[in-house]
Amino acid sequence: MELSTLDYGFIIVFFSIVLGIGIFVSKKSGKNSSEFFLSGRTMPWWLLGLSMVATTFSTDTPNLVTDIVRTNGVSGNWVWWAFLLTGLLTVFVYAKLWRKSNVNTDLEFYELRYGGKPASFLRKFRAVYLGIIFNVITMSAVTLAAIKIGSVMLGLEPWQTVVSAGLITVTFSALGGFKGVVYTDFLLFFVAMAGAIGAAYYLVNIPEVGGINSLMAHENVQGKLNILPDLGNTEALITLLIIPLAVQWWSSWYPGAEPGGGGYIAQRMLAAKDENHAIGATFFFNIMHYALRPWPWILVALASLVVYPDLASIQEAFPNVTEDKLGHDLAYSAMLTKLPSGLLGVVLASLVAAYMSTISTQLNWGSSYIVFDFYKQQVNPEATEKQMVAVGRLSTVVLMVLSAILALALQNALQLFEILLVFGAGTGLIFILRWFWWRINAWSEITAMFASGIISILLKTTALGPWLFAAGEGVFPSWAEYPFVVLVTTAIWLAATFMTQPESPEVLRSFYRKIQPGGPGWTKVVSDAKAENQNIVNREEKWSVPSGITAMLIGCVLIYSIMFATGHWIYGETTSAMVLTGVAAVSAFLLVKAWNRMKDHIL
Repeated sequence: MELSTLDYGFIIVFFSIVLGIGIFVSKKSGKNSSEFFLSGRTMPWWLLGLSMVATTFSTDTPNLVTDIVRTNGVSGNWVWWAFLLTGLLTVFVYAKLWRKSNVNTDLEFYELRYGGKPASFLRKFRAVYLGIIFNVITMSAVTLAAIKIGSVMLGLEPWQTVVSAGLITVTFSALGGFKGVVYTDFLLFFVAMAGAIGAAYYLVNIPEVGGINSLMAHENVQGKLNILPDLGNTEALITLLIIPLAVQWWSSWYPGAEPGGGGYIAQRMLAAKDENHAIGATFFFNIMHYALRPWPWILVALASLVVYPDLASIQEAFPNVTEDKLGHDLAYSAMLTKLPSGLLGVVLASLVAAYMSTISTQLNWGSSYIVFDFYKQQVNPEATEKQMVAVGRLSTVVLMVLSAILALALQNALQLFEILLVFGAGTGLIFILRWFWWRINAWSEITAMFASGIISILLKTTALGPWLFAAGEGVFPSWAEYPFVVLVTTAIWLAATFMTQPESPEVLRSFYRKIQPGGPGWTKVVSDAKAENQNIVNREEKWSVPSGITAMLIGCVLIYSIMFATGHWIYGETTSAMVLTGVAAVSAFLLVKAWNRMKDHIL
C-alpha cells in the first residue's frame, strides 16, 4: 500500500510535535524523581483523565475488540466491559484513599500497610513481577499489534516495525518522564479518537459494505449484533456475562483495571492535585473508556465480517503475512488498507498515537517500580535524585528492548489477554479488602500471588488443564476454569491469613492514622488503641464507603445505559435508544445527588 505525500505529512508533523514535547519538558522532568514519575503531584483531573483514556487506547485494543467481535459477537466484549464495576469502585471508594497515602508508587503501599521482612519482600518482588514481567508482556501485546499493522498496511517486516515504532517512543519517554507522557497523551487522545471515528464512518460506507443498513442486514453480521449474550445459550451466557459480572471484575488483577486501584491508574491518581482531582480523573476515564470509545472499533469489526468473512480470505488478501501472525485480530488492519489518501495518514497517525501513549505510560510506570521499589530499596538506599532519574531513563530503554523481543514471538492479542486474566485470578479480593480489613497481612498477598500463578501455569502447560476443563471431555466444562482458579486461590490465601500472625499494632495504627479508612473491619484496631489511650481517629465522620458503593452502582447504570443507547442509535433501533437515553439522564441526576452527599466525607 502506497502512502501519499499528504499521508506522510500528517505522520511527520505528528512525530515532530510529540518529540518536541518530550524535549521541551525534559529539563524539568529530570530535576528529581518526583517530577520524572509524578510531575510534582500538580496535575488537574481533566488532563489526567484524558491521559488515562489515551493510555488504555493502544494499537492492540482495536485488534482485541475485532478479535472478540469476530469470534463471539459484540456481546463477547463483556469480558472487559465487566471491569467497569472495578473502575467505578476505584472512583468512589479508593481514589481518595490512594491520594491520601501520598506514596510514590502503589507498591510503596506495602510498607505502609504491612511491616517487617514480608512487606519488604512483597514490595521488591512485585516490583520485578509487575514492573518487568507483567509490564513487558503487556507492552509486547501492544507491539505485536503494531507489527501486524505494519505488515498489512505498509508491508514492513516485524523487526522494521519494532525498531521504527519503538525508537521514537522510548526516546521521548526517557527524556520527558511522566510530564512528557501526560502532555503528549492530551494530543494523542484527540488524534486517536479522530482516526478511529473517521475510519469507522468511511469503512462502513465503502461499496463492499454498503452503508449501515446493509451492514446490519448482512448474514455474516446479524448473528453478531446482540449486546447481551443469547439467553438460550447457557455456555455463552455463563462465559460472556455471568462470570465477568459475578466473579471476574472483583477477583482478577489486570493492568488498567486493578480491583482497589493500582498500576498506572494509581500513578495518575497519585499525581493529582488533591483527592477530588483524583476522583474526577478516574470518573471521566471510565465514562470515555466504556460508554463511547468501543463503538468505532466494533463497527469496523462488523464491517470486516463482510469483506473478510474468515481467516482464509485475510490470508488470500495479504499473502506476505506469516502463518504465526495470522488471526482474526488482523482484520482491523486489513480494513484500514481500504482508506483513501489523507484519511489514511490521519488513521496511521492515530494508531501511532495509540501505540505511543500506551507504551510511554507502561515504560514510565514500570520504570517507577524499578527505581523506587527495587533500586532504591535493594541496590542503593542512599541514591541521589540524579541517580534515580538516570536509572529511570536506563530502565525505560531496557523495558522497551525486552518487550520488542517478546512481541516477535507472539501470535494474537486475545491469547495474551486470556493468559493475563487467569494469571491474576483470585488475587483481586485482597486488593479490595486490604484497605478495610485489618486481619489481611503480607502473607495473604504473597500466598495469593504464588497460588494464582502456579495454578494457572499447571492448567495451561500440563495435562491437568484439559483433564479438568474441556468442552465435552474434561471433568468440568471449559468455562469453569476461571472460577476454579479464583475459588482455590481464595481458599489458599484465606487459610494463610489465619495461619499467620496479623500485622503488629504499631503498623496497623500508623496506617489507620494516615489513611482513616473507617468501617467495621478496623473496629478492633481502633478499640485496642483507645484501650491504650491512643486516639488514631483524626475526626469523627460517617463512614463513606456505603455512599461510595451506592454512587458506584448508579454510575454503572449511567455508563452502561449510555453504552447501550449508543449501540441502539447506531443499529437504528430508535425506541430502545430513546428509553436507554432516558435511563442515562435519570441516572446522571441521581448520581449528582449521591455525589453531593459524599462531598463532605471526601473534602
